[in-house]
Amino acid sequence: MSTQIYPLKFDPIYQYRIWGGRRLEHLLSKPLPKDDTIGEAWLLSDRKDHASKVNEGKLEGTTIAELMKDFRYEIMGKLGNDFDHFPLLLKFLDCNEVLSVQVHPSDDQKEYIPKGDTGKTEAWVVLETSDDSLIYAGLKKGTNKENLLESIKNKSVADRLHSFVPKKDDAVFIHSGTVHTLKGAVVFEVQENSDVTFRLYDWDRTDPKTGEKRDLQLDKAIACIDFDQVDIGPVSPVKSKEIKNAEKLFDNDHFKLWRIISKSDFTVGIKDEPTILVCIDGKGTMKYNDKEYEISKGEVMLLPAIIGPLELKPEKEISLLQIAIPDKKQK
Repeated sequence: MSTQIYPLKFDPIYQYRIWGGRRLEHLLSKPLPKDDTIGEAWLLSDRKDHASKVNEGKLEGTTIAELMKDFRYEIMGKLGNDFDHFPLLLKFLDCNEVLSVQVHPSDDQKEYIPKGDTGKTEAWVVLETSDDSLIYAGLKKGTNKENLLESIKNKSVADRLHSFVPKKDDAVFIHSGTVHTLKGAVVFEVQENSDVTFRLYDWDRTDPKTGEKRDLQLDKAIACIDFDQVDIGPVSPVKSKEIKNAEKLFDNDHFKLWRIISKSDFTVGIKDEPTILVCIDGKGTMKYNDKEYEISKGEVMLLPAIIGPLELKPEKEISLLQIAIPDKKQK
């Protein structure tokens, strides 16, 4: 058993976005860069250009990429042979203004994916809303390539998109190939470890930093759309059989996610599999190798597979997301 591995916390990586705001300030303890509109905080990222770093303990400063190289089996357990890189990317998004209308390729659309990357299926958990919150998820029935292109040309693309007003705690699944965007909300996002996005439409705006309109990738976007992904709304949570005071929000080929709200102790982590905890509110502690580890609002913690299940003790009440990676061999 490796004595070097322990529950690992990471610093968020902040990203400027034209549509961002400043609302992540009260969700995360790390100060936002001054005067910038911050759209994304990357909470756990094994991307070459933005690799998350451990922020405490003897592995402080080590990137997730280095961990996956040196401790792959301790971290991934029985999934160790399946992944060279950590397969998920986790974020908080502050969608102060509307994002571009966009779509992501699926894993099998290799011609649209950079070498070594994957497609992108993702999901959101709504943390905050505002007066103008709107989620566009999927197309309206009857939309096809021709009338969608026509709507982009005459700037009426919103009329072709299914939309709904989100509520706090709504959970929305965005399968690859789904046309989507959102505005006026802060969300947690879990996705495949991919940064491939094709823009269909960007509301004819100019980026104040460049003075230019952002590029569209119309041909690639159209080629990647699944026109059967229509009228998508929030998922229905399922009461969890595995975890006390929990509901399962997502369970697909790429990730499983539970939401746990509890005042009493409960078990986190899975034997021989990695687990990620994201604290949405409150705080709690876990004990591992006679040492206490705390997780509090806005923090992400990776429980390496070698650690297995731990007992989490909330201070008062904790709201926590637990994310696991499906074992595809068992599907």
